[in-house]
Amino acid sequence: MDASLALPVLIALIAVALFFDFLNGLHDAANSIATIVSTRVLRPQYAVMWAAFFNFIAFLFFGLHVAETLGTGIIDASIVDPRVIFAALMGAIVWNIVTWLFGIPSSSSHALIGGLVGAGVAKAGGGAIVWTGLLKTTAAIVLSPLTGFLLALALVLTVSWIFVRQTPFAVDRTFRVLQFASASMYSLGHGGNDAQKTMGIIAVLLFSQGYLGSEFYVPFWVVITCQAAIALGTLFGGWRIVHTMGSKITRLNPMQGFCAETGGAITLFAATWLGIPVSTTHTITGAIVGVGAARRVSAVRWGIAGNIVVAWVVTLPVAAMIAAASYWAVGLVSS
Repeated sequence: MDASLALPVLIALIAVALFFDFLNGLHDAANSIATIVSTRVLRPQYAVMWAAFFNFIAFLFFGLHVAETLGTGIIDASIVDPRVIFAALMGAIVWNIVTWLFGIPSSSSHALIGGLVGAGVAKAGGGAIVWTGLLKTTAAIVLSPLTGFLLALALVLTVSWIFVRQTPFAVDRTFRVLQFASASMYSLGHGGNDAQKTMGIIAVLLFSQGYLGSEFYVPFWVVITCQAAIALGTLFGGWRIVHTMGSKITRLNPMQGFCAETGGAITLFAATWLGIPVSTTHTITGAIVGVGAARRVSAVRWGIAGNIVVAWVVTLPVAAMIAAASYWAVGLVSS
């Protein structure tokens, strides 16, 4: 395809990718702010501004390993073209909108990965899949919430032991302050891991069209625009999902909110450093369940948690099917 002819299509696809990034921030705003809102440490309008700021500056703290995984580690970069990228984004966007409308905290990350797989297989069959990258990512579906759960559980037990002689009022006052730090760390982890997924999509699109030369990399303008798009989405909030994450799974106090956010942040920092595109939704849900279970098993509304897990399981295959259908539909329209 001639580059000059491809430019309008390229610009349109980049706009669609940034729209997905915006929806990611909108959909996953709950991950960053649900605990700090539900514990009444910050009002919702201030919480989203706080989270959006740290979402935006995340690129200053992390490398671009996740973007590289998304760009070249899920499907073979040589089969990528505008039609594949469009179909992958449609798979992710449609599923994000459906789950947002129903207030289901599914994973934007795995919706995008499912979209890539579905579009890649629709074009080139199973050989399009980079199995090592895909298996590493799907393993994180289990490992990231489990890690968040265990870290948050351990933190609650440790903090409870350290503050055992303090009055509930003193503990509450201390962790209302500390929760600002834990929410900031979690928002950094969210912006660092999630924005890079869209960076990888845009970069591999540019690479496939010959705009990056012979070596795959992520241009700085792509980094900035993706961080800005996800921060803007967070600024608009995702109130349906905030309600589910912040109060329906279990009731939280500031100490528990701190432990959930810190456990989730540590998990995200490690995954981003390793270049693993994990779900921030899975991670914080696991952490919230962990702090609830530390209080007592019955404190967790397991029915709601179970419904969320079902959404996790179906996200990747459903997004893949939507993407494959989109790929074939574009073929029918353009033929």
